[in-house]
Amino acid sequence: MTLERLRKKVDLLDTKLISLLNLRAKVTQEIGRIKIKSGKCVYSPDREVQVLRKITGLNKGPLPRPALEAIYREVMSASLALEKSLKIAYMGPAASFSNLAALKRFGSQVNFVACASIPDVFLEVEKGQADYGVVPVENSIEGAVTHTLDMLVDSDLRICSQVILDVSHNLLANCAKSKIRRVYSNPQVFGQCRIWLQQNLPDAELVDVSSTTRAAELAKKEKNSAAIASLLASKVYGLKVLESGIEDSPHNITRFLVIGKNIAAPTGHDKTSLFFSVSDRVGALSEMLLPFRKYGINLTKIESRPSKRKAWEYYFFVDIAGHENDRLVKKALKELESKCSYLKILGSYPTGG
Repeated sequence: MTLERLRKKVDLLDTKLISLLNLRAKVTQEIGRIKIKSGKCVYSPDREVQVLRKITGLNKGPLPRPALEAIYREVMSASLALEKSLKIAYMGPAASFSNLAALKRFGSQVNFVACASIPDVFLEVEKGQADYGVVPVENSIEGAVTHTLDMLVDSDLRICSQVILDVSHNLLANCAKSKIRRVYSNPQVFGQCRIWLQQNLPDAELVDVSSTTRAAELAKKEKNSAAIASLLASKVYGLKVLESGIEDSPHNITRFLVIGKNIAAPTGHDKTSLFFSVSDRVGALSEMLLPFRKYGINLTKIESRPSKRKAWEYYFFVDIAGHENDRLVKKALKELESKCSYLKILGSYPTGG
């Protein structure tokens, strides 16, 4: 077949695709109207997971799975925008890793609100200025993001989804590497690039700032200064990429939480996050974990934080496999509640990221 005939075939397929995409959009608009009329949330993490599982199951190639998922992410993002004008708050400014995580989860067709801090993200959602918020909760190298854990203790917002983001750090500047005297970045990022910095910029001053994008802003303005930030930040703030992939570990992953006011429905592949407090006595923590063992529920994470109310009193943050509405999970949580001083379910959500 000639090149011209193949191109005509592609044009014909494009015509059909556009027609089908618009037909799909009309159906989702009707779904949106029904949801809004019945008081339901437009964004449904459980339904999102179902759609992505279905399309990857139907995929016979040659399109690779990540490419197909990226296409459908934008299709679903456009559908969400047609159903309701969603606002998503994230810790900004633009081009931060939280921004990248929000884009990965919601696509580019919703409205994004940049916030100065993690508490501000919570506040925007609590006040109804944003429908959802995206906040970092842990990094595979540096561990938990304590600001997020502390906010979850007092907030009434629920975790309704998560985003797993592969993080790659880059040295950005508009001067030669040999002339760099100061490097700006987030404290956690410095921790993730500690070895590289010691070997390559041992004499540079490391300056902590609130976010990697704030670092890029400062590096753009100041002579002989650099930032460690994302590739997107280099484009947004007009900085050159002097070195890429400078993180010490190739498996540098950050987990983000999507927070909102709704509860995600079960998908069959879920995770539940909770925290509890215990009285200060010998064997108290091990006793709290017995219900999970009794009902065969896997604990995927446990993290302690000072309660800030009393010396040596701690909250324990726990992730378990399963949804809070699952029969065995319900039983385990009921027994846990009878044993601990305080229990709060932070949310159940799909395990995929």
